[in-house]
Amino acid sequence: MGVAAAQVVDPGSFKVHHVMFTELRKLVDRIIQIFPKIEAARPRCSSGIKALCSLNSAIDKAKLLLQYCSESSKLYLAITTDAIVSRCHKSKSLLEQGLCQIQSMVPVMLAVEISQIVDDLRAAKFIPDEFDEEAGKVVRELLQRGASASDSMEYAEIKALQTAASRLHITSLTAILIEKRSIKRLLEKVSDSDQQKKKILRYLLYLLRKYANQIIEEQTDDTTDRNEGAFGSNDPNTNFMHAHAFNVESGLENKGYDSHSDKLSIATLPEEFRCPISSRLMYDPVIIASGQTFERIWIQKWLDDGNDTCPKTGMKLAHLSLTQNATMKDMISKWCKKYGITIQDPSMQPDVPHLLETSSISIASFGSYINDLRLPLDISNISLGSLDASYTSDGSRNKNGDGLNLAPEQNSDDLRRDHSSGNASKLDLESLSSLAELDWESQYKMVEDMKNHLESDDLACFSMSSENFIEPLIKFLSTAHDLHDIRALKAGFQLLSTFLNQYRSGIRCLNEDTYSLLSLFLDSEVTKEILDIMEVLSCHRSCRSKIAASGAIISLLNILHSNIIDSRERAIKILRNLSLSTDVCSDLVCLECIPKFVPFLQDTTLARHCIVVLRNLCCNEEARASIAQTPGCIGSVAILLEIGSHEDQEHALDILLSLCSQCVEYCQLVMDESDIFAALFDVSVNGSEKGKASALELLRLLRVTNHDDRQQECFESSNVAPEDANNHAKEKKSHKALFGVKFPIFSKKKK
Repeated sequence: MGVAAAQVVDPGSFKVHHVMFTELRKLVDRIIQIFPKIEAARPRCSSGIKALCSLNSAIDKAKLLLQYCSESSKLYLAITTDAIVSRCHKSKSLLEQGLCQIQSMVPVMLAVEISQIVDDLRAAKFIPDEFDEEAGKVVRELLQRGASASDSMEYAEIKALQTAASRLHITSLTAILIEKRSIKRLLEKVSDSDQQKKKILRYLLYLLRKYANQIIEEQTDDTTDRNEGAFGSNDPNTNFMHAHAFNVESGLENKGYDSHSDKLSIATLPEEFRCPISSRLMYDPVIIASGQTFERIWIQKWLDDGNDTCPKTGMKLAHLSLTQNATMKDMISKWCKKYGITIQDPSMQPDVPHLLETSSISIASFGSYINDLRLPLDISNISLGSLDASYTSDGSRNKNGDGLNLAPEQNSDDLRRDHSSGNASKLDLESLSSLAELDWESQYKMVEDMKNHLESDDLACFSMSSENFIEPLIKFLSTAHDLHDIRALKAGFQLLSTFLNQYRSGIRCLNEDTYSLLSLFLDSEVTKEILDIMEVLSCHRSCRSKIAASGAIISLLNILHSNIIDSRERAIKILRNLSLSTDVCSDLVCLECIPKFVPFLQDTTLARHCIVVLRNLCCNEEARASIAQTPGCIGSVAILLEIGSHEDQEHALDILLSLCSQCVEYCQLVMDESDIFAALFDVSVNGSEKGKASALELLRLLRVTNHDDRQQECFESSNVAPEDANNHAKEKKSHKALFGVKFPIFSKKKK
């Protein structure tokens, strides 16, 4: 659905109201972390899909808001503080509504996680930073007063800007330059119909250009003394981060909790008052057949999910009826009364305004989403003549009327970045739908620009679809193939890789032709780019059979013989992912892949991937036979018991157990490996918990096999000539001695 598990926005990038935005970001991060589980658990009914889309839409809106607040102008964010706070609360309401809609449609333990996040959303308080709010207030008062040519107005502008710059830490030439660029970017995105916002932004830019020297001079004397007294540092940016680091730690720990949570922190909640499922104070405790007490809503959901066991003890329930625990409810009521705590019914959800239908989630509509941050001001009387003369003048002018050197702002690199930013916005809206209409060189340039745009803006891919992105891109790649243009192929596949890495739902846009095209180029000059894409696709269950159907497996196996170490490792990783599909395992076995993996079991880097492939293949009978018959395969697997990590040991034991539990002959092959028993005993003592259990189980199987083998030997010895019996005994000597002498636990007890 287009939600990535990665962090939404770096908290250090928030320019103002750091605590408020960090709190929202953490809430969004928590939702994104559980979103894959929600997506995997959702019902296939229309209401479930609709609820999931609603939650996804709310997450996207929150991410857009956070990105806007990290990239926007400090001054503009400060003067629109009230609107930003309103947006944060609106975003919180949308997230809460989305989670509440999906909560009843997922398994109980996931519902508990969702419930905890919902509680934290309801308790969240979005309080703007007092210094940032003060800066906004000063500038708003200046805007409300209006501009004139009088000296008093110039004095008011200087004082207002100096105060705001001090509060917002715009106190150096670099900081001023960054702020001006931020305002310029905002101006580029403002529509022609929003003249009010344009005038405000231009006026802010005018103030920064006109009074930059005064800001720096004033801060040299005033800010330095203040910072030294407070922090012992002359770097305002460092002081800003230290100050906000303190605010974040203290604010997030002390804000966002209602009086109920505060009182619970004072009182020690008795463990028996907690629901074993939700770990919270119970409102309506009930007893189930196992004798355990739970919150009614959570145990009922557990049973509704089809469970017939006690979630605490694992005991199978004789019946599924619930009986109110009146004694426990009375005890909880008395305890709550003592500490003045009021318990809310967890089944009651407060009404949340239905806001999801009022806004689109696409990047294309982002401007309309934030452009209504309008000031209730009339600044039509502000004179912008001097601004228009300087701002719209030729870019080669490096100085304004005050003599401030603007060379850093006007150099060619900055102009290219500004031009690129403008192109990015255009690309964002048009995607690649018009790609085929351009000449070939322009097509290549557009693909390159789009790739750079996606790398710098991971939200841009949300507006792209099969029609406006995938189909034009595949057509571009096909043309590049016909023209043998390696440069264009690299750029196109890199763009596709970036898109798929950032937009998981975009994988659904890929058709069979795309997979065939990827398979075609696996053995070419763009192998690296194809492997990047294949590795992403192979992680998704729905793509594995499509990759196999494209014929890519043969090429991947051929890459194993490559001298390029990186390509070889990537190919093995992809095959490891593909082997998670039972259908693909059959294809791998038919292609006789197992002998190809054996040499890599001795490579410490590749062995951890190869052993997983072999373990996955063991679900196939033909694969087990191939593992047993491939020279050196069992021996290489056994070596990992001695030199491998705990995880490698677990995989190796799974393979050996799979073999030995199916066939006695396989047990004999395992026992014939030297030092196998020493390795098994070592793992049974020093391995992981799973490794210990598996090693003991394998030892048991081998002991049973050895016992049966001895009985068979005795029977054969009584029916053959003495000299034949001696020869037969010599053949068995190796592992018999091992069992009988080195490890007496396997010796036959004397009667």
